[in-house]
Amino acid sequence: MFRAAVLALCLGAASAFVPAARPARATAVRALEGVEIGASSPVKGAAWDPLNLLENADQAKFDRLRFTEIKHGRIAQIAVVGYLIGASNVRWAGFVDLEHTLKFSDVPGGFAAFDVLPPGYFAWLVIGLGGIDFHMARDYTGNPEFPGDIRNGCTHLPENARSGVLQMWDNLSEEEKISKRTIEINNGRAAQMGILALMVHEQLGNLDSILPAGAPGIF
Repeated sequence: MFRAAVLALCLGAASAFVPAARPARATAVRALEGVEIGASSPVKGAAWDPLNLLENADQAKFDRLRFTEIKHGRIAQIAVVGYLIGASNVRWAGFVDLEHTLKFSDVPGGFAAFDVLPPGYFAWLVIGLGGIDFHMARDYTGNPEFPGDIRNGCTHLPENARSGVLQMWDNLSEEEKISKRTIEINNGRAAQMGILALMVHEQLGNLDSILPAGAPGIF
Protein backbone atom coordinates (compact mmCIF):
# COMPACT_ATOMS: atom_id res chain seq x y z
CA MET A 1 0.00 0.00 0.00
CA PHE A 2 2.77 2.42 0.96
CA ARG A 3 4.73 1.69 -2.21
CA ALA A 4 1.65 2.23 -4.35
CA ALA A 5 0.99 5.55 -2.63
CA VAL A 6 4.57 6.72 -3.17
CA LEU A 7 4.42 5.70 -6.82
CA ALA A 8 1.15 7.56 -7.32
CA LEU A 9 2.54 10.69 -5.68
CA CYS A 10 5.65 10.63 -7.85
CA LEU A 11 3.65 10.15 -11.02
CA GLY A 12 1.49 13.10 -10.07
CA ALA A 13 4.52 15.24 -9.29
CA ALA A 14 6.21 14.31 -12.54
CA SER A 15 3.28 15.53 -14.62
CA ALA A 16 4.65 19.06 -14.57
CA PHE A 17 4.31 21.33 -17.54
CA VAL A 18 7.07 20.81 -20.05
CA PRO A 19 7.37 22.30 -23.52
CA ALA A 20 5.98 20.70 -26.63
CA ALA A 21 5.63 21.97 -30.16
CA ARG A 22 1.93 22.57 -30.79
CA PRO A 23 -0.16 25.69 -31.40
CA ALA A 24 -1.06 27.69 -28.32
CA ARG A 25 -4.70 27.87 -27.24
CA ALA A 26 -6.40 31.20 -26.84
CA THR A 27 -5.73 31.97 -23.18
CA ALA A 28 -4.22 34.58 -20.95
CA VAL A 29 -1.55 32.16 -19.78
CA ARG A 30 1.85 33.16 -21.14
CA ALA A 31 3.22 29.61 -20.77
CA LEU A 32 0.88 28.40 -23.49
CA GLU A 33 2.38 30.98 -25.77
CA GLY A 34 5.88 29.68 -25.14
CA VAL A 35 7.14 32.78 -23.35
CA GLU A 36 6.94 31.61 -19.74
CA ILE A 37 10.02 30.23 -17.98
CA GLY A 38 10.11 26.48 -18.45
CA ALA A 39 9.40 26.49 -22.19
CA SER A 40 13.06 25.75 -22.79
CA SER A 41 15.36 24.80 -25.61
CA PRO A 42 15.70 22.65 -27.62
CA VAL A 43 11.90 22.41 -27.85
CA LYS A 44 10.10 25.73 -27.58
CA GLY A 45 6.50 26.58 -28.14
CA ALA A 46 3.30 25.94 -26.23
CA ALA A 47 3.39 24.10 -22.92
CA TRP A 48 2.52 20.43 -22.77
CA ASP A 49 -0.75 20.17 -20.87
CA PRO A 50 -2.20 16.69 -21.55
CA LEU A 51 -4.69 16.92 -18.65
CA ASN A 52 -5.96 20.32 -19.79
CA LEU A 53 -5.32 21.78 -16.36
CA LEU A 54 -4.86 25.17 -17.97
CA GLU A 55 -8.06 25.09 -19.97
CA ASN A 56 -9.55 28.59 -19.71
CA ALA A 57 -7.05 29.34 -16.96
CA ASP A 58 -5.74 32.76 -16.09
CA GLN A 59 -2.21 33.67 -15.10
CA ALA A 60 -3.03 33.32 -11.38
CA LYS A 61 -4.02 29.67 -11.80
CA PHE A 62 -0.91 28.96 -13.82
CA ASP A 63 1.24 30.57 -11.11
CA ARG A 64 -0.36 28.30 -8.49
CA LEU A 65 0.33 25.21 -10.59
CA ARG A 66 3.85 26.41 -11.37
CA PHE A 67 4.54 26.85 -7.64
CA THR A 68 3.34 23.27 -7.08
CA GLU A 69 5.66 22.06 -9.84
CA ILE A 70 8.62 23.93 -8.35
CA LYS A 71 7.87 22.63 -4.86
CA HIS A 72 7.63 19.04 -6.10
CA GLY A 73 10.90 19.53 -7.96
CA ARG A 74 12.66 20.80 -4.84
CA ILE A 75 11.39 17.86 -2.80
CA ALA A 76 12.45 15.44 -5.54
CA GLN A 77 15.97 16.90 -5.69
CA ILE A 78 16.36 16.39 -1.94
CA ALA A 79 14.87 12.90 -2.28
CA VAL A 80 17.36 11.88 -4.98
CA VAL A 81 20.32 13.08 -2.90
CA GLY A 82 18.97 11.33 0.19
CA TYR A 83 18.29 8.13 -1.69
CA LEU A 84 21.77 8.01 -3.20
CA ILE A 85 23.38 8.67 0.18
CA GLY A 86 21.38 5.80 1.67
CA ALA A 87 22.18 3.53 -1.27
CA SER A 88 25.88 4.31 -0.79
CA ASN A 89 25.65 2.91 2.76
CA VAL A 90 26.37 6.25 4.44
CA ARG A 91 24.71 6.32 7.86
CA TRP A 92 24.47 8.56 10.90
CA ALA A 93 26.27 7.41 14.02
CA GLY A 94 24.16 6.47 17.02
CA PHE A 95 20.70 5.03 17.41
CA VAL A 96 17.39 5.51 15.66
CA ASP A 97 15.23 5.23 18.79
CA LEU A 98 15.39 6.66 22.29
CA GLU A 99 15.67 3.17 23.79
CA HIS A 100 18.94 2.60 21.88
CA THR A 101 17.77 -0.69 20.42
CA LEU A 102 18.37 0.04 16.72
CA LYS A 103 21.42 1.68 15.19
CA PHE A 104 21.26 3.79 12.06
CA SER A 105 23.89 1.47 10.58
CA ASP A 106 21.41 -1.42 10.91
CA VAL A 107 18.73 0.33 8.86
CA PRO A 108 18.79 -0.53 5.15
CA GLY A 109 18.20 2.05 2.46
CA GLY A 110 15.18 2.23 0.21
CA PHE A 111 11.81 0.65 0.94
CA ALA A 112 13.32 -1.98 3.24
CA ALA A 113 13.92 0.70 5.87
CA PHE A 114 10.21 0.74 6.70
CA ASP A 115 10.37 -2.95 7.61
CA VAL A 116 12.86 -2.37 10.43
CA LEU A 117 12.09 1.14 11.70
CA PRO A 118 10.15 1.37 14.99
CA PRO A 119 6.33 1.52 14.81
CA GLY A 120 5.06 5.02 14.21
CA TYR A 121 8.28 6.20 12.56
CA PHE A 122 6.56 6.65 9.22
CA ALA A 123 3.75 8.64 10.86
CA TRP A 124 6.27 11.02 12.44
CA LEU A 125 7.99 11.36 9.07
CA VAL A 126 4.70 12.35 7.42
CA ILE A 127 3.94 14.82 10.22
CA GLY A 128 7.39 16.36 9.98
CA LEU A 129 7.36 16.71 6.21
CA GLY A 130 3.78 17.93 6.27
CA GLY A 131 4.73 20.64 8.76
CA ILE A 132 7.55 21.78 6.50
CA ASP A 133 5.25 21.76 3.48
CA PHE A 134 2.38 23.69 5.03
CA HIS A 135 4.35 26.03 7.26
CA MET A 136 7.78 26.70 5.77
CA ALA A 137 7.41 26.05 2.03
CA ARG A 138 5.03 28.92 1.36
CA ASP A 139 4.94 32.64 0.81
CA TYR A 140 3.72 34.81 3.69
CA THR A 141 4.27 38.21 2.10
CA GLY A 142 1.38 37.97 -0.34
CA ASN A 143 3.58 39.51 -3.02
CA PRO A 144 6.23 37.01 -4.17
CA GLU A 145 8.56 38.11 -6.95
CA PHE A 146 7.80 34.92 -8.89
CA PRO A 147 6.12 31.52 -8.34
CA GLY A 148 8.27 29.58 -5.91
CA ASP A 149 9.65 32.67 -4.16
CA ILE A 150 9.46 31.73 -0.47
CA ARG A 151 12.21 33.97 0.83
CA ASN A 152 9.68 35.87 2.96
CA GLY A 153 12.23 38.58 3.59
CA CYS A 154 14.52 35.93 5.13
CA THR A 155 12.75 36.51 8.45
CA HIS A 156 13.88 33.05 9.56
CA LEU A 157 17.47 34.35 9.64
CA PRO A 158 19.09 36.64 12.23
CA GLU A 159 18.44 40.29 11.44
CA ASN A 160 22.08 41.02 10.69
CA ALA A 161 22.11 38.33 7.98
CA ARG A 162 18.86 39.09 6.17
CA SER A 163 19.93 41.97 3.96
CA GLY A 164 23.08 40.19 2.82
CA VAL A 165 21.19 37.06 1.80
CA LEU A 166 18.50 39.03 -0.03
CA GLN A 167 21.16 41.09 -1.79
CA MET A 168 22.70 37.95 -3.27
CA TRP A 169 19.60 37.58 -5.47
CA ASP A 170 19.04 41.27 -6.06
CA ASN A 171 22.61 41.67 -7.37
CA LEU A 172 21.88 39.32 -10.27
CA SER A 173 20.88 40.68 -13.65
CA GLU A 174 17.48 39.81 -15.10
CA GLU A 175 19.13 37.36 -17.50
CA GLU A 176 20.92 35.62 -14.64
CA LYS A 177 17.71 35.40 -12.62
CA ILE A 178 15.84 33.84 -15.55
CA SER A 179 18.71 31.41 -16.11
CA LYS A 180 18.77 30.28 -12.48
CA ARG A 181 15.01 29.91 -12.31
CA THR A 182 15.02 27.87 -15.53
CA ILE A 183 17.81 25.66 -14.21
CA GLU A 184 15.86 25.02 -11.01
CA ILE A 185 12.71 24.06 -12.90
CA ASN A 186 14.56 21.71 -15.24
CA ASN A 187 16.59 20.15 -12.44
CA GLY A 188 13.36 19.61 -10.52
CA ARG A 189 11.72 17.94 -13.50
CA ALA A 190 14.73 15.65 -13.92
CA ALA A 191 14.75 14.85 -10.20
CA GLN A 192 11.05 13.91 -10.22
CA MET A 193 11.71 11.38 -12.96
CA GLY A 194 14.96 10.36 -11.27
CA ILE A 195 13.49 9.46 -7.88
CA LEU A 196 10.68 7.59 -9.61
CA ALA A 197 13.21 5.61 -11.66
CA LEU A 198 15.29 4.81 -8.58
CA MET A 199 12.27 3.41 -6.74
CA VAL A 200 11.12 1.42 -9.76
CA HIS A 201 14.56 -0.11 -10.32
CA GLU A 202 14.84 -0.95 -6.63
CA GLN A 203 11.62 -2.94 -6.91
CA LEU A 204 12.89 -4.57 -10.10
CA GLY A 205 16.03 -5.61 -8.22
CA ASN A 206 18.55 -4.16 -10.67
CA LEU A 207 19.55 -0.96 -8.85
CA ASP A 208 23.17 -2.14 -8.69
CA SER A 209 23.38 -2.18 -12.47
CA ILE A 210 22.32 1.46 -12.99
CA LEU A 211 24.29 3.17 -10.20
CA PRO A 212 28.02 3.67 -10.95
CA ALA A 213 29.03 2.78 -7.37
CA GLY A 214 26.36 0.12 -6.95
CA ALA A 215 23.92 0.15 -4.05
CA PRO A 216 25.66 -1.42 -1.03
CA GLY A 217 23.27 0.41 1.31
CA ILE A 218 20.18 -1.31 -0.12
CA PHE A 219 20.31 -4.55 1.87
